[in-house]
Amino acid sequence: MIEVINDEYYMDLAISMASKAIGQTGINPVVGCVITMDGSIVGMGAHLQRGEAHAEVQAVKMAGERTIGATAYVTLEPCSHFGKTPPCANLLIERGISRVVVAALDPNPLVAGSGIKVLQQAGIEVKVGVLEARAKKLNEIFNHYITTKRPFVTLKSASTLDGRLATKTGSSQWISGATARAEVHTLRHQHQAIMIGVNTLLQDDPSLTTRLEVEAKQPIPIIVDAKLRTPASAKVIQHSGQRAIVLTTEAASRDHEQQLQQYGVTVVRCGAGEQVDLHAAMQWLGEHEISSILLEGGGKLNGAMLQAGFVNKLVLYYGMKIVGGADSPALFDMAGVELMQDAYTLEEVEVAQVGEDIRIIGYPRYSSSQQ
Repeated sequence: MIEVINDEYYMDLAISMASKAIGQTGINPVVGCVITMDGSIVGMGAHLQRGEAHAEVQAVKMAGERTIGATAYVTLEPCSHFGKTPPCANLLIERGISRVVVAALDPNPLVAGSGIKVLQQAGIEVKVGVLEARAKKLNEIFNHYITTKRPFVTLKSASTLDGRLATKTGSSQWISGATARAEVHTLRHQHQAIMIGVNTLLQDDPSLTTRLEVEAKQPIPIIVDAKLRTPASAKVIQHSGQRAIVLTTEAASRDHEQQLQQYGVTVVRCGAGEQVDLHAAMQWLGEHEISSILLEGGGKLNGAMLQAGFVNKLVLYYGMKIVGGADSPALFDMAGVELMQDAYTLEEVEVAQVGEDIRIIGYPRYSSSQQ
């Protein structure tokens, strides 16, 4: 029993370190590693950015010569293949680690279990599954992307208690309080890109930047714009700190595309219909290594993404306000279901008070008919 408590304690520390890097590793996972010798921590590390040293490398470097006979706690199965860096499983073997505790296996079906096998063949004791659920949630973006090659989409929204994004005149500042609005910047930092529809762009002209007290990574702006109405003067093009991506259709203006391209905008034509083909769009984004998107759309884009089965997570802030009005924009503007049994439902729901507001986090469960 003492061993279990100690294993969970050190793995908790490794997970805590890894969590600090969420949003900074691109298509790579976030990983933490703790090395102990005789009950004392001798090395710690985390994978902070893509292409930089892995967590195990940093922990081993800190431990120095105190790795022979030590135990390594790693949040994700050590890699056994050559990528931008050498295999970490081999490093642990070379440095004389005698025991490795792993929280979760690599979700990639092509390599899952291979790192464990390499360690065991070298005579190292391996234990798998300590705080596994937390480790998997830590890498929910990576786990989704590596198995589907599509971005993990988090739908974030602030609405009134009656599910409205604004009043019937379009007034929306502010539905949520300062605490909730500040929290949103952390969400932006944790995602590679932010997606909005062209109507939101034209009405609000948002900058879509991340504003934190510490240096923050700026997400890539993605605009869904079927008729290519995005003006070159928009803040997301002129001041976002990243080159924007505009998703449009084959029928959109070629002349306006060239104008946007002069400002570094990537225009992607997705489908020949009147609306952007979201399936083609998500495939293109995945192929171009965008692993996560924070969806901050209006009701139509929210509804379209949900109906297409592309929303993986919802973070919904509810301000303690009721505005009413049949013409007030709704959180989801889509064809409603006919029967309650066909409603979209959420799993793993978390409810918390954030300042003056209520935050609900959940994961949509899709039936076969909803995808």
